Amino acid sequence: MSISVLILTKNEEHDLPACLDSVRWSDDVHVLDSFSTDRTVSLAQGTGATVTQRAFDGYASQRNAGLALPFRHSWLLILDADERVPAETAEEMLRAVRQAAEGVSAFSIQRKDIWWGRWLKHAQISPYYVRLVRVGHAHYEREINEVLCVKGQTLTLGGTFDHHPFSKGLSHWIDKHNRYSTMEAQLINSGNVIKPSWSTALFGRDFHVRRQHQKAIFYDLPARPLVKLVYMLLVRRAFMDGWPGLRYSILQSIYEYLIVLKVREMREEKR
Repeated sequence: MSISVLILTKNEEHDLPACLDSVRWSDDVHVLDSFSTDRTVSLAQGTGATVTQRAFDGYASQRNAGLALPFRHSWLLILDADERVPAETAEEMLRAVRQAAEGVSAFSIQRKDIWWGRWLKHAQISPYYVRLVRVGHAHYEREINEVLCVKGQTLTLGGTFDHHPFSKGLSHWIDKHNRYSTMEAQLINSGNVIKPSWSTALFGRDFHVRRQHQKAIFYDLPARPLVKLVYMLLVRRAFMDGWPGLRYSILQSIYEYLIVLKVREMREEKR
């Protein structure tokens, strides 16, 4: 049994080649492209990947459109262009899907965020992501920091995959999180944030449901940017990741402060 691969792209000529190279073991690689204006499409086609283009209309909706593509295999690995799959993790995934019981619909895998050659082991807030799913057994919800909802049991693999969030430079990361902070602020002001439960946030069995409740609780905290900085530096011990960990913690607290300011700005504009 093999695994299909889905990669979502928009102007990813810088990152896509290495991502495609890391999934050469798959004979069914799909690239869902949001009408790139660089060489993304030609690079993907040059490796034999199947390219589908679709206008971007939201993160969750775009990913759900990707999940509906005609895949050759019953298991699907979902990647972003700035992610890489080590050979040993690929072998573990192939073994896992061959041995998966009928009720198992997904596997979560530890993601290693890397900056300046350093794994942000302590600074990384969410290390596990559901990326390997049975086709037809999962869908995305929430348009920003989207959540993958799985119908069936989710297990955890022992391997890892690499993520290079700063591969295009700090300016690109800042631009992206400026957009994200606007979307987060819009979500908060829309009133569509779930009513949080402390018990679910602390002890919920499903990681993504737990994270949803944690974020909803976090939205109500006073001095949220400072709380996040203290949490990352002292609770998660991001300082143990050296200067990359310290700088990443500061960036994350700035991102949180942007959300706070934009929420206030939007509410002032309503008045």
